[in-house]
Amino acid sequence: MAQIKITETVLRDAHQSLIATRMTTEDMLPMLENLDKVGFHSLECWGGATFDSCLRFLNEDPWERLRIIRKMCPNTKLQMLFRGQNMLGYRHYADDVVEYFVKKSIDNGIDIMRIFDALNDIRNLTTSIDAAKKYGGHVQAAISYTTGPVFDIEYYKSYAKSLENAGADSICVKDMAGLLNPYGTYDLVKALKSTVKIPIQLHTHYTSGLASMAIMKGIEAGADIIDTAMSPLALGTSHAATESMVAALRGTEYDTGLDLNILTEIRDYVEVLRTKYLESGLLNPKMLEVDSNTLLYQVPGGMLSNLVSQLKDAGKLDQLTDVLNEVPRVREDSGYPPLVTPTSQIVGTQAVLNIIAGERYKMCSNEFKGVVKGTYGRTPMPISDEFRKKIIGEEQAITCRPADMLEPELDKLRAEVAEFYEQEEDVLSYAQFGAVAVKFFEKRRNKKYGIDGGNLDIENKVHPV
Repeated sequence: MAQIKITETVLRDAHQSLIATRMTTEDMLPMLENLDKVGFHSLECWGGATFDSCLRFLNEDPWERLRIIRKMCPNTKLQMLFRGQNMLGYRHYADDVVEYFVKKSIDNGIDIMRIFDALNDIRNLTTSIDAAKKYGGHVQAAISYTTGPVFDIEYYKSYAKSLENAGADSICVKDMAGLLNPYGTYDLVKALKSTVKIPIQLHTHYTSGLASMAIMKGIEAGADIIDTAMSPLALGTSHAATESMVAALRGTEYDTGLDLNILTEIRDYVEVLRTKYLESGLLNPKMLEVDSNTLLYQVPGGMLSNLVSQLKDAGKLDQLTDVLNEVPRVREDSGYPPLVTPTSQIVGTQAVLNIIAGERYKMCSNEFKGVVKGTYGRTPMPISDEFRKKIIGEEQAITCRPADMLEPELDKLRAEVAEFYEQEEDVLSYAQFGAVAVKFFEKRRNKKYGIDGGNLDIENKVHPV
């Protein structure tokens, strides 16, 4: 029997994809006990944009959210998404900060760390992989999946083998834009299974409408674990529906063994949340639609909404098609980076600047200059010397591991945030989100937020759904 395991994403990627990560801990509470009963391989519940969103928009401590979920879900592994040397922020951090973040994540309840780099530059993963191993976490190294001249089966086999050799306990094919097609998935998973001995997990979004078919072919090729989302917050820019995949595999050699009755109870509650988000405007119905254009432009859902927002602010929304056509050109010029945070925002913003200015690269963001310079690491394909000179002039390109150029910074950050220090983890919130974190610390000072009081009363809010 090749029983398939499922990672449920409703607590993180499902709402990150559909409602810009605005699900509150309070909204999560009523389903946590039941989620813990299902028998999922893991609950993906932290990391990604949740940390930023908690501090910036929800006035929540992300560390406290993790501790609450850990307390309410003692029987299920908790999983997070981690951007390697970028952690959960948007720049590279010194090794001492990265190691400390990994330690505190595991201390507070994370079991599985899905670690990826936007450029698939393994040098940007070594510190976090080593730290997760050191502190007893499961390292799931993720391959940022994309297409382009260099991204053939051999590229992915080679990268997967490097990740296994670096210490990965499992590998995730991370298809953030929904680009995987069914037969391509079969060939890819088959090749990876013949290359590495560790489990393969499949993560793909429904944006292009292909996710369920891609997952089924991936399972047939030997995938061990799949990512899904409870159906009311599935499809569109989210994932394939959990209940549907469980039903599809029932009675086959891949049967998940999960109880559809418990899933239905959870689904009924998540349906209430979906209605609430639709009525509040948090959930735009367009996010639930299939958009086959993603196969042409390789633009993930979150990146698309960001482009629309930038053009609307500039009064140039009528130029969206021009921008979408420009994205692949910018990507080619800059060494074919996969489009995932932060490269998706960087390439997208540069495409907007090119179109609005009416001249390509007349204006360049500092972040785009950083990609070209090598600040973020080595791009999958080399950037031409001619293009590099056009963007950064005579500046010297970075060819080493970027973090090797960073001095230890943990003690300095601790000193800067000492005034607001209430827990060890505060320095990590501040390291990544600076002024946003300070603003949260100031609010927290006025109204203490915690598991035993404040605005989250677990005993009174948790009930059967």
